[in-house]
Parts: sequence; structure tokens; C-alpha cells
Amino acid sequence: MVDVHFTNLLIVVVVAFLAPLTLGLAPALRLPAVVLEIVAGIVVGPSGLGWVEVDSAVQVLSILGLAFLLFLAGLEIDPTRLRGKTLRVASLGFVISIGLGIIAGLALHAGGVVKSPLLLAIILSSTSLGVVVPVLKDSGEVSSRFGQLVIAASSIADFGAIILLTLFFSGEGSTSTGTKAILLGAFALLVAMLAYALRGAERSTRLSMALVRLQDTTAEIRVRGAVVLLVGFAALAENLGLETILGAFAAGALLSLLDRDEAMTHPQFRLKLEAIGFGVFIPIFFVASGLNFDLDALFASTSAVAKVPLFLLALTLVRGLPALLYRSTLDNRRTVVAGLLQATSLPFIVAATQIGKDLGLITASSAAALVAAGLLSVIIFPLTGLILLRRGEQGGQEGAPTRAAPVLSVADRQLCRPAAEAM
Repeated sequence: MVDVHFTNLLIVVVVAFLAPLTLGLAPALRLPAVVLEIVAGIVVGPSGLGWVEVDSAVQVLSILGLAFLLFLAGLEIDPTRLRGKTLRVASLGFVISIGLGIIAGLALHAGGVVKSPLLLAIILSSTSLGVVVPVLKDSGEVSSRFGQLVIAASSIADFGAIILLTLFFSGEGSTSTGTKAILLGAFALLVAMLAYALRGAERSTRLSMALVRLQDTTAEIRVRGAVVLLVGFAALAENLGLETILGAFAAGALLSLLDRDEAMTHPQFRLKLEAIGFGVFIPIFFVASGLNFDLDALFASTSAVAKVPLFLLALTLVRGLPALLYRSTLDNRRTVVAGLLQATSLPFIVAATQIGKDLGLITASSAAALVAAGLLSVIIFPLTGLILLRRGEQGGQEGAPTRAAPVLSVADRQLCRPAAEAM
């Protein structure tokens, strides 16, 4: 029998419980819950008070938390938005981000700040879709032209960064990029075949009736099916020598594509998935990220600390400048907000820096500085963007009827709660 102790896990789940509760009791603390979870993990972890460490139980649940986070991020993708001019502009913006990221990576590499310019470029090109969407929902912009552009750009950045990380920095070091590209193509083909098979199964009246009958019983058949899809795709990616985060994200994107539910036969399905992810596994991942945060490496020297604003500036430029492409469609205020939201990134940075450290491509101090920059982006950019949007509404709609506040999902409240209370 495996020797498992619950003491470390108990402290982790207590921290995960207290973080959002603290924000609920003290709304003046305008911080996203994810930031407080990571900071609290640092405080109670080896770099702080030393009360808890990442043992096998915490590690396993943390991995599941990352998988659920990427799965739910993929689930946020709306295929109907990724088409036409929106798709072209968002794709061009991501290509520009990669180019700017490589320039920034080469410059920082020449200055001795980073080892791998390409890895840094990929890290800087990502956007946290799970943080951006709640801000757009809270501002009532999620269905507007502006919101669609930002969501499309964030979706492509999220998915594109994972693809590039998988292509260049996954699997065994001896595996060539060409071989990885073939494996990636095989993975895409298998996903397409499964999507076709599932689409055909949806037409079965008998199967549909069984799903409806079992979905809200103790069987929770749709939730179990989603978990099978998540774990199955993660296992498939791992067995092909690819990153498991790619499988998790692809599972969410596929489920978003297949589960349109236009007849509203299972309105609680996604809320249940969000409850499992944000209520159980994802907070453990963020607290564990704090436990793994190397605070000593970050404050080992002045140069290490100086990397934080440098990386934050690089993140802002790499993901923010491509928003200038939207000026033909959006006003200046929304263009600036789009740039800020696109520059918001954290979960991918945490995952990618860990991979970089495992491969010896990034130092502990640079990894800590990148995560710290990601934390600052989540703290500063969404809140600033929301303030700018609301000021624009007040200036442009003086005396207009107040728009009803949108209903936020579990994911929204967890990732960006203080943003909704900022005003």
C-alpha cells in the first residue's frame, strides 16, 4: 500500500479555501484569487515558513489541477468566433508576437539574462484565456466586436504557445523537431477521427436519451465522459512524446466544439465541470506553484530581482503591441485595453518555466522572475483594463440606463473576483 500522508495536503486545501474567503471578506484587497493562492503557497512553503512541502499527494493533485485548468481554457474557445477577419487579424497578431518575442529573447540572451531565446519567445507569446474571459464578461463586452477580437487573439495565443512549446521543447532531448512535428500531426489526426466518431454518436437517439436520463443522477454521465476525454487526451499526448498540457487543452477545445447544446438539454454541465476544476484541483495547482516557487533564487542578487520588471515589460510589448492591428476596428481606449488583456499571462508561464528548468534551458532565478512577472500581469492588467472600460462607458453613456450586471460563472468568480469588485 502506498504511504500517503494528508498533513501537507490539508494545509494546501486550507490555504486554497482561505484565499477566496479572505477576498470575499475584504473586498478592498483587489487581487485575483489565483495571486493570493500562489503568494500564500510561497509563505507556507519551503521558501517561507516551511510548514508544508510538495509530497506525492500534493504533486498528483497539482498535476490534475494544471490539466483541468488547460481543459477549461480549451472549453472557453468558441469556434464560431474563430473565422473570417477576426481569425486573420488574431492570427497575424500572434505571428507578430512570436517575432517580437524572438527579438526580445535574442536581446536578453545577448545580455546574459536568458539561455534560450526561443523558449522565452514562446513563454512571452501566451495569454491566459481563463483570466481574460471573466473580465470581458464583467464589463459586458464578451459578445461585442472588441470582446470577440480579444477572445480570438487569446485563444490563438493560448493554443499556439502550447503547440510551439510541444513542438520545440517536449519529449526526449534526442527527438528531432521534424519527428515531433510528425507526432503532432498524428495527434491532430487522432483527435479529428475521434471528433468525427463522437459527432456521429451524437445522432444516436438511444444514446442521447441515455445521457439525458443519467446526466443529473449519481452517475453524472456527462461529467464522467468529460473526465475520460481529458485524461484520455493527456495520456495520448504523453504516449506520443508530447506535452500533456496539449492533450488537456485539446480535450477542452474538442468538447467546446461538440457540445453546442442548442436545445439546452444539459444547462448545468459546464458549471459542474467548473465546480470540479475551480473548486478542487485548480486551487491546489496554484498553491503548489507557490510551494515550488524559489524565492531564494529570486532574491539571490540584485540582477535577479531586476529581471522581474524587465520580463513584465517584455510581456507587455510582445503581446500588447499586436493589439495595434485592431485600430481600424476599435477606438483607442479599447485598443489599449485589448493590449493589456492580451499581455495577461500566468498558468502557461508556470508550466513552461518548469519544463524549461527540467531541460536545463532556464535558470532558477529567471524562472522565478518570469513567474513573478506573470503574477504582476494578472494583478495589474485586467483591473486596469476593466477600469478603462468602465470609464469609457461613463464618459460615453452619461445618463443612459444602467446595463444589468452579467451573471458570472464559477470560473469567473475564482479567477478574477476582485476585478468585479474594483469599482
